[in-house]
Amino acid sequence: METLGPEELRASMVAYRDLLRSHQERLNRLNVYPVPDGDTGTNMALTLESVVAGLAGVDAGGVQKGVVHGSLMGARGNSGVILSQILRGLAEGLGGHDVGPAGVADALLGASRLADAAVMRPVEGTILTVARDAARAAGAARAGSLVAVLEAASVAAASSLEQTPQLLPVLADAGVVDAGGAGFVLLIDAMLHVADGRPLPEPEHEEMFTGRPVVEGASDEAHEGAGHGGRYEVMYFLEVDDEAVEAFKDAWDAIGDSIVVVGGEGLWNCHVHTDDIGAAVEAAIDAGGRPRQIRVTDLHQQIADERRHRAHVTTAVVAVGAGVGIEGILRSLGVQEIVGGGQSMNPSTAQILDAIESTTADGVIVLPNNKNVVPVAEQAAVLANRPVRVIPTKSVAEGMAALLAYDAGAGADANLAAMVDAASMVTWGEVTQAVRDSSSTPAGAVQEGDWLGIDRGSIAVADADLADAACRLLDRLVADTHEVVTVIEGDGSGPEATEAIGEWLAKNRPEVTVEVHFGGQPLSAYLFSAE
Repeated sequence: METLGPEELRASMVAYRDLLRSHQERLNRLNVYPVPDGDTGTNMALTLESVVAGLAGVDAGGVQKGVVHGSLMGARGNSGVILSQILRGLAEGLGGHDVGPAGVADALLGASRLADAAVMRPVEGTILTVARDAARAAGAARAGSLVAVLEAASVAAASSLEQTPQLLPVLADAGVVDAGGAGFVLLIDAMLHVADGRPLPEPEHEEMFTGRPVVEGASDEAHEGAGHGGRYEVMYFLEVDDEAVEAFKDAWDAIGDSIVVVGGEGLWNCHVHTDDIGAAVEAAIDAGGRPRQIRVTDLHQQIADERRHRAHVTTAVVAVGAGVGIEGILRSLGVQEIVGGGQSMNPSTAQILDAIESTTADGVIVLPNNKNVVPVAEQAAVLANRPVRVIPTKSVAEGMAALLAYDAGAGADANLAAMVDAASMVTWGEVTQAVRDSSSTPAGAVQEGDWLGIDRGSIAVADADLADAACRLLDRLVADTHEVVTVIEGDGSGPEATEAIGEWLAKNRPEVTVEVHFGGQPLSAYLFSAE
């Protein structure tokens, strides 16, 4: 192949997504700050899931925009936000037309420059260094063939990765190479797969470690020596005039570190580690902006959760779920392995089987959390190398209810009986948005853009207003006998609608206790459960 264009970029993103999926745990093990929802492999994989989802159904002319938008909106953690800039630079260089070797070299150089510009206080020995060294090598080989350019980038990236512990003491102390840099190497592998048909590399552990014991270090990839005094990771999208962003970053610089702010044209993805959550949010308002989809992670707490997660248990739980908040809730309820997926994103048998076999427990419980995933989970259970029991949960709400009865020290069959009973006690629903007109649904005629209230899998409510749809659904779901209503916010939710939901429950179901959590799940603005 002598040129790369939109379709090759699309294929590279799919191959890169697959690589990050298979290498996710390996990259997480390299992370010197082992946080279950902040691990580098997880963050990079989730970012690419968003990219590939954004490319579904778009023609060649929309690939560039799909990569840029998908990576911006799906970026998770330090590593994901920086990766979004690398992908943006690559898309701007490759996405609009077919380019030859020199164009590919220029695209890699542009990607490196954008990533460097995104970080306020860049540190050498990170993904930034590896991307820069790869781009320079590609530039030096620009007169050769396309494969020669990518080969030069690949060799330079691997060499640069090996040198990262010499540039960053925290890596040397931990006995690892940089996790983000290792993830970048996989991007070049994916491009070589598309351009030259090379097989995608299988996960291996030995090459990634320097031979010293792995210890807990300071931060997610130590991109800026972060984590020294930044207990909380705060991320949100900021709607603000571009001219106000520099002042906003200066305000964050005074209260935190590990600052990465990327975007443009009025929408920015913002990341900081800080001890002052309130000040991190107020800085957006002071800049004249509107923060939305605010995500806060207690890094200290998640380190403790990770230690518990890695402890040996008699029965482990594998659960399917999507959304950073959902994953955090599942982890807090005792889940050891999470498989990304759900509605319209059903995982494969192999993915669930890999999660089962990555546990060290004597037996495993699987929570599919979607009716379409149940048969896939049952097939994985048959193929597994240990006793596996599948609880046919059809929603995350059922899965969470089941987990309230989970006993890590009990056997799989004992857990099965108790967790099935617990799941059966919950009433659940969700609010999503119609993607097309329909003249016939259980709720009547529906127009594209209407909000749909789903009552245990069936369309029960349709309304043009989000809050009204949610409250009408709750009127069906929540009985006088219920004691707790859980509200989980996802894509499309908003503070006004959440406030209206709380007010409706306070007025119409005053006896229930209301718990609101950020889930970040795609497709569903709200998930509800009543117990």
